[in-house]
Amino acid sequence: MSSSKHSKELRRLALSVLQPGFVGTEAPDWVLRAIGDGLSSVVLFTRNIASPAQVARLTAQLRSENPSLVIAIDEEAGDVTRIESATGSTRPGSFALGAVDDVELTESVARDLGRQLHAAGVSLDYAPSADVNSNPDNPIIGVRSFGVDTKVVSRHTGAWIRGLQSAGVAACAKHFPGHGDVAVDSHHGLPSYDASLDEIATQALPPFEAAMEAGVRAVMSGHLLVPAYDAGLPATLSRRILLGLLREELGFDGLVVSDAIEMGAVTDLYGIGGATVRAVDAGVDAICVGGESAEQATTELLVDSLTGAVASGALAEERLAEAAGRVAAFAGWATGLSRGVPVDPVSGDIGYAAARRAVRLSGPSHGVLPLAAAPHVVELVPATNLAIGKETPWGVAAPLRERLPGTTFVRAHQDELLDGSTFLADHALAPASGRPLVVVVRDAARHPWMARALTELSSARPDAVVVEMGLPGASAPGAVRICTLGATAASGVAAAEVLAGTR
Repeated sequence: MSSSKHSKELRRLALSVLQPGFVGTEAPDWVLRAIGDGLSSVVLFTRNIASPAQVARLTAQLRSENPSLVIAIDEEAGDVTRIESATGSTRPGSFALGAVDDVELTESVARDLGRQLHAAGVSLDYAPSADVNSNPDNPIIGVRSFGVDTKVVSRHTGAWIRGLQSAGVAACAKHFPGHGDVAVDSHHGLPSYDASLDEIATQALPPFEAAMEAGVRAVMSGHLLVPAYDAGLPATLSRRILLGLLREELGFDGLVVSDAIEMGAVTDLYGIGGATVRAVDAGVDAICVGGESAEQATTELLVDSLTGAVASGALAEERLAEAAGRVAAFAGWATGLSRGVPVDPVSGDIGYAAARRAVRLSGPSHGVLPLAAAPHVVELVPATNLAIGKETPWGVAAPLRERLPGTTFVRAHQDELLDGSTFLADHALAPASGRPLVVVVRDAARHPWMARALTELSSARPDAVVVEMGLPGASAPGAVRICTLGATAASGVAAAEVLAGTR
């Protein structure tokens, strides 16, 4: 083979293992050219989504260059939503579904989401999270997990995958070998899962085994250190974990996708190009990139990094070709899955029904609920992790105002509640004088400033109703406590219905 022909083929192989994002609600020319040159996958984020009809036009435009193009999205149908990021998800997230613990309900919710994604032309969903949220201080998983019990998470991981794939969309179990027992956000640093081999086998791996039994054909690696297997390299860059554990011990022969390769947990060590080469060398087949780095230059940098590594001998061409072959096999399977299911964009009310079933009520509600008058709502707003879109609305005030006209509200952030601040007295307690007070929190147990504010408000108003939209911590103050187990739009509506008595 001539050197120019070989370099062209090498570029095609390198392009085929990338899953880049891009900016805009139409396909940029550089993406369409890259698809023509061998790019096999793209991934959609919030910035690519304006409406279901627009996404369907965009995916059709992308597939005009390659009918088998894998079009992925990071849509968990909970707090992490892309397809509904402008409005908030109309479905509850995984933690709420795990708490209800009805596998048929979970399968139905995932099928309902799958119908919506399938109609929009999406063929791969980076979901579900198969992580067991065994560390309550975990800043990145939390309500994205089906729960803290391995058996519950395993049951619902399998049900979610069956539901999604029955609607014609491929699922992807993440974040292997389990991201639930960490205390660092891998967007910013390198978390460590310091369990023993036996603990990992009993706590973290069963949901991934359940995913494989349910027919999952894609697994996403986690950017976390698992010293019991590899003391030096995060899972995404570890042959011991990806080949030794996932492929050989667990017998997975599908597609291994990396978590976003630009995340600090791996780029802080090796840069984005170095992390990409090391990931493919370790056994990753497809590199997800572009949540943060969505420019053509990033894709070209990664192509150059991969082809340069083959040329220098740092990456075996056989390994790159093997990865490309796995991507092609997955693309063929996912296309067949999609074509085997008719497009049915009709979405039922299953998301709202599931959110209602997930609500947990505690405290003596008699005489408190439903509210006797339009309340003042105080929403205490934490900084969220990067997986959750900053533009995605959440809370209870908006749906409550629709049901109880005259409802007023204020949102309070940490920087407004510094020592000596009169913000709560002026904006929370004074407007609530002589009327009900509702305090909305999100993971109050993980945010000391929020817990302090909640205590201050509840001390001044022992009759306050508290709505917790994150992970429920230990019993918190408040006359009545409503836990929604997630902050989706559907969860906000379910809480508002309880408050207003319209359920």
